[in-house]
Amino acid sequence: MPPAYVSRPTVALPPHQVTTDEICENIQHAHPNLPRLGVMLRYARRTQVATRRFTRPLAHRAISGNAPIAERNEIAFTDAAGLAVQAARQSLQAARITVADVDCVVTSHTTSWTVPGLDVHLIEELGLRPDVRRIPMSTLGCVGGAHALARAAEHVAAHPGNTVLVVVAEMLSTVYSHQDTNTESMIYKTLFGDSGGACLVTSEPLGPGLRIDSVWEYVLPGSRQRYSGRLDAHGLHFDSERSATEAVSDIMPALHGHLSEQHLEQVEFTVLHPGGPRIIEDAERGLGIDQEPGLEDKAKVTRHTWSTMREDGNLGGVGVLSVLSRTHDDPPADGARGLLLGFGPGFAATAATATWRT
Repeated sequence: MPPAYVSRPTVALPPHQVTTDEICENIQHAHPNLPRLGVMLRYARRTQVATRRFTRPLAHRAISGNAPIAERNEIAFTDAAGLAVQAARQSLQAARITVADVDCVVTSHTTSWTVPGLDVHLIEELGLRPDVRRIPMSTLGCVGGAHALARAAEHVAAHPGNTVLVVVAEMLSTVYSHQDTNTESMIYKTLFGDSGGACLVTSEPLGPGLRIDSVWEYVLPGSRQRYSGRLDAHGLHFDSERSATEAVSDIMPALHGHLSEQHLEQVEFTVLHPGGPRIIEDAERGLGIDQEPGLEDKAKVTRHTWSTMREDGNLGGVGVLSVLSRTHDDPPADGARGLLLGFGPGFAATAATATWRT
């Protein structure tokens, strides 16, 4: 495919920083007599996430309270749309692109159902042209950022000279629910954070950064239940089964087939979804990336993924945009070849082989 160039993403983070200690205290207060609670919290703390940001305080009824689904969802979309607009405006300003220059908008938001969706909201709030092409996506979850970039790259390949605005927003705090009391749910409570992110994809570079050379998509056969969402009167819940822990390793043979076709034998940099320690470590192992215990974080090919996870948590589809933004602060060498890789429910993966251009 013809190359597509990605501008430096802008990530909008909400105002309420929440520590892992605060979340664990909140869980203990809500479930003082829950069997094996201490064991569950030890697992939760192993996420290595120190802080994450929520759009509302932890004590808000739409997060750790008893707000019903309608209230939770309305708040989730209002907050997602606000961060999406903020990130999009900042991205356009940074690239010196006017709203009239945007030919297509690609959106992803899963944790805030609404009709019309985020795409129509952005057109009105930003003042985009009424004839702008729209590619709205609303069920992708954590793979949303990588998938949106793939759709944008394919659009500019088909329409050279077009400018595509990519916008992703996820309110993962909306799945924080004291109705969920298994070990996996306790881990997700400490792992997830809220955010919005945006960038531009063009057929000519707007500045230094990532060039997408190819895209790859894969749904692991029989994986529909490995990660899944569930709605009830209390809100949106995020579930996973035990086999989910093997999912990254299970897709690696197929991914290596694509990398071989692209003659990418050694990954020199990564833009990897910060889904959690196990996801990152399995991706490192599967890609043959050095995992030596003595290797300093600053030297790791996955260092920007680790720092994103520890400081902001798992941001869902915005995660790869955050990692890519951090990569601009500490970039690989000109001409380095790397991989952008996202994962999502049940188990779906979207990847892009890429080259860094200064």
